[in-house]
Amino acid sequence: MTWNIHGTFGRNPRFDLARVVKLIRRWDPDIVALQEVGSRRALAGGANPFEFLATAVGVYGIGAKSLTGAAGDYGQMLISRFPVTSHEIRDISFGEREPRRAIRAVVETPHGPLIVVATHLGLSIHERRHQAALLIELASGDAPAVVIGDLNDWYWPGSVRAVLTRVLGQRTSFRTFPAKFPLLRLDRIYCRPRGALLRSFVDREARAISDHLPVIADLRLL
Repeated sequence: MTWNIHGTFGRNPRFDLARVVKLIRRWDPDIVALQEVGSRRALAGGANPFEFLATAVGVYGIGAKSLTGAAGDYGQMLISRFPVTSHEIRDISFGEREPRRAIRAVVETPHGPLIVVATHLGLSIHERRHQAALLIELASGDAPAVVIGDLNDWYWPGSVRAVLTRVLGQRTSFRTFPAKFPLLRLDRIYCRPRGALLRSFVDREARAISDHLPVIADLRLL
């Protein structure tokens, strides 16, 4: 599952993490990538979302904080119910643009290892082209692989999906933004080998929580 929770702001101005967790638990995902996780408003006494979400949704949580400061932290998370045997957080920032990170983890599933790359890509075309090449590098290996997250990929020439599809043969293709009237296919799940993607869908009830719809997929690793 991948979901840009928009800091639980926008459609969820009370910063109600319980609503986020309730929606995620409805689908009982084994692996979850969350973007726009922020603790800035949690410092007034609320739970730190980087800590809270990891234990509320899964067992193993990896936080990649792209912005940190006295006001709090901001970034993304990868959460798994299966053991994470190794992981790295790669800086994929481009020039003077907003800092960006990618999380690469090897998850030990009941059917063998799975390479998971979770990310939130930039807003400019040149930035995403640079980052797409780094995602291919991070997803390399002999094990099945998933690249998942908010890829901000809406423009076709030189797009991220043109690059990733050559290596990761299957992808989701749902309109996810803006959640109320979805027009753009920003949130994606790519996977290999071809045939691994069994089904995928979005949860439209997330419109009350974020400006993005989550994408949920069932994969077969055998």
